[in-house]
Amino acid sequence: MKNRIVILGAGESGVGAALLAQAKGYDVFVSDFGKISQKYKNELNKQVIAFEEEQHTESLILNADAVIKSPGISPKVPIVQKITEAGIPVSSEIEFASRYTEARIIAITGTNGKTTTTLLTYHLLKKAGCKVEVAGNIGESFARKVLHEEVEYFVLEVSSFQLEDIQEFKPSVGVLLNITPDHLDRYENSLDKYAEAKFRMVENMNGGGMFIYNADDENIAKVMNRINIQTSTEPFSASFYEEGRLTVPALNYPGVFGEDYVEQPKLVFEDLPLRGKHNAMNMSAAILAVLRVGLTYEQVKKGLKSFKNAPHRLEPVATVNGVTFINDSKATNVDAVKFALDSFETPIIWMVGGVDKGNDYSELDELVKKNVKAIICLGKDNRKLLKHYNEMVSYIYETQDVVDAVIRAYHLGENRDVVLLSPACASFDLFKNYEDRGSQFKKAVKNHIQKLDTRTIDLNTSH
Repeated sequence: MKNRIVILGAGESGVGAALLAQAKGYDVFVSDFGKISQKYKNELNKQVIAFEEEQHTESLILNADAVIKSPGISPKVPIVQKITEAGIPVSSEIEFASRYTEARIIAITGTNGKTTTTLLTYHLLKKAGCKVEVAGNIGESFARKVLHEEVEYFVLEVSSFQLEDIQEFKPSVGVLLNITPDHLDRYENSLDKYAEAKFRMVENMNGGGMFIYNADDENIAKVMNRINIQTSTEPFSASFYEEGRLTVPALNYPGVFGEDYVEQPKLVFEDLPLRGKHNAMNMSAAILAVLRVGLTYEQVKKGLKSFKNAPHRLEPVATVNGVTFINDSKATNVDAVKFALDSFETPIIWMVGGVDKGNDYSELDELVKKNVKAIICLGKDNRKLLKHYNEMVSYIYETQDVVDAVIRAYHLGENRDVVLLSPACASFDLFKNYEDRGSQFKKAVKNHIQKLDTRTIDLNTSH
């Protein structure tokens, strides 16, 4: 009789896991408490994989030999509690998929910068001629890639949610970029518990691997001081970056991840593809990761020159009559916004708001007082933002319409001002996701600002 695997959640992660599990001979059942998109229903039907939507039928779930839980499902939901009480092992999709690949894994996590660092690491390996795929919390699921691709390397963006349910997941290189308050509603408002979820990545890295971490991050240092990491470690730091130049150590291992190494002259990289101190940290981490799996200085230098970052990350959209529009929709927490507000030397009209995740906006006060001339709140519930910033800036306005927000920002702007969409919040109140929010922002700029299809508005109308 086939072992039965139940998969909770039928998004990209869950369906990818279902396809891989079926290919490996399991009896598979998929259960989603919400509606399943037609795209994924078509895939499941094509492969004759049983599924249900808008319910969790306990009799079909609690007879499983194992459960794969999609990362978005909290361990506190009733069906997961019942699975745990029944003694059924629960794992994540990245855990399950890692059992079926011999490729070396570079896993990248952190509160901010994961996507940029993951894409740069992938790009450097790809440009060097390696057989490499990118997956995890970006693009297609890891399980789907394992099913269809035979590669030397996987570069995975992994979230704390994905790491919660690992047992044997063991990357060759683990990268931890930073830890700042985020998703605290998932972790009982405890930064320590959130940090512990991030550090689960190193649990199985006992020898033979490399843990690359941010030496400047106090929250990382606190955890490292109280746990015993059983693998080689290497720090990166803001001290690597100065005046547009990035200097990283060039350690030459006799064998990849060998115990002994010889320190070589440091490598200096100029003409960097990304600007700002926070991106210097991301680049440092990516460069160290690829050097540790065997890339040369020349390969890294060549690859850096051709890299372009993904959309929605401090993405220039347009400059109209001296007013520059920047799409930073991916900035869904306070720390990411801190980097954004510190990246410009000219006055900022800041568009902020959405689904608050327990943000402490006081962390931004110094930068707001210094750099922000006006605030536009774009969200359904802006009370927390309005209360915090009402006396701090001379103009604050709220709206639920991105076109209204963009037009008002344009009229507020003067020559060399920056209109910055950097929301500090999740997007699900008004948009499908952060990509949709950023795309609608860009569309509004294109259709109503670049074409100068703007209406006269009363700027005296503020909150």
